[in-house]
Amino acid sequence: MNVTVHPGPLTGEVLAPSSKSEAHRALICAAFAPGATDLVCSSTSADIDATISCLEALGARVARTRVGFRVRPVPGSSASDNLPAPNRDATLDCGESGSTLRFMLPVVCALGSGAAFIGHGRLPERPLSPLYERLVEHGAVLSPQGKSPLMAGGRVRAGRYELPGNVSSQYVSGLLLAAPLLRAPMELVVSEPVESRPYIDLTASVLKSFGVEVSRSKGTTEAGERALVYDVASSDGLTSPGEFIVGGDWSNAAFWFAAGAVGERGVVVRGLNAASAQGDRAVLAALSLLGAHVLRAPEGAAVRPGELRGSTLDVSDCPDLVPPLAAVAAVARGTTRITGAARLRLKESDRLETVSSALRALGGTVETLDDGLVITGCDQLRGGVVDAANDHRIAMMAAILATRSEAPTTILGAECVEKSYPRFFEDLSSLGGRIEREA
Repeated sequence: MNVTVHPGPLTGEVLAPSSKSEAHRALICAAFAPGATDLVCSSTSADIDATISCLEALGARVARTRVGFRVRPVPGSSASDNLPAPNRDATLDCGESGSTLRFMLPVVCALGSGAAFIGHGRLPERPLSPLYERLVEHGAVLSPQGKSPLMAGGRVRAGRYELPGNVSSQYVSGLLLAAPLLRAPMELVVSEPVESRPYIDLTASVLKSFGVEVSRSKGTTEAGERALVYDVASSDGLTSPGEFIVGGDWSNAAFWFAAGAVGERGVVVRGLNAASAQGDRAVLAALSLLGAHVLRAPEGAAVRPGELRGSTLDVSDCPDLVPPLAAVAAVARGTTRITGAARLRLKESDRLETVSSALRALGGTVETLDDGLVITGCDQLRGGVVDAANDHRIAMMAAILATRSEAPTTILGAECVEKSYPRFFEDLSSLGGRIEREA
């Protein structure tokens, strides 16, 4: 599907979709906590549906309700030492969701159930090292990386796992989610600097809601490097809170805040927790640095335009914010330097290159670095044609930039927003955006 977005500022109020990051984690915990768990989750997406599909393949039952999902756990999820291996050798379709694969692979290895993991798009090519090696060292039997399906067998042991902190926080989160299934202490030693640490904190927060405590302390790796140590003590496993409320998604709300910054009267986003563990709530501080006017509230925030100016932004803890921040930088006075984003080359697209390509296609000026971007702003972009490169965040960035362009912008492959935000274009229209769809 191609979508053409016409110039014109967005303004008004929108409800944030439910957090994809929280939903992944809560669904997995609920699938292994005895009894039913009701997840209050106002929206879904292709990535969330992929995690649900994998859990159902293992034997969980997930039903859509009026307010979200009711999760009935994998049979045998109880406070015993012997979790069964239901649906042995199940096929788990992770879609294009890196979170689903990186979370479910350690979980399956902890169950010892065996499974075939399949993925689509770039997912089979996206790296799993060094998580892959740590799982094998602890007892997993895995087929070679880079091919679909990825076959998993064996059962990992608890104990000490060492991981670098500058590769992917999802590896740490996946092991933390698997830890309660092992019924034995697990120690994760993550070398510093630990990038995207807020996402690990989010995992610990969700686990705490399901009765599992994760402690964090300073330590060292076997090589003597400084590290953060995450400890999960032996326990009786996960316990259901009965109900879990999935918060609003700061990552996707960031695009509306960007629209408010580059518009005329501003945008309000409701349904966000100001105290959320989601690292992407840093978008408000970043937009303030770029000169936008930010008004925070307990259940959301408003962003209005200001005198936009270039700045230096380190996104090591929040790399998913690069596309919306790049959209604002493209029309800010002066130069913006974005650093700490090397991991974006391993997303649904090489996101540093595709952000750059999109900006250039619309008349922007950008230099691509190994770990970031240097963007020279202009008063107005010209519009044009942007290939979304099957990357939901590129499509959303292009739509926001289109509102500040001289001529319409056509986004090729705009259906990729289904991955995280299926209602994106409907919400764009509700804020005054003018769009045309072409099948």
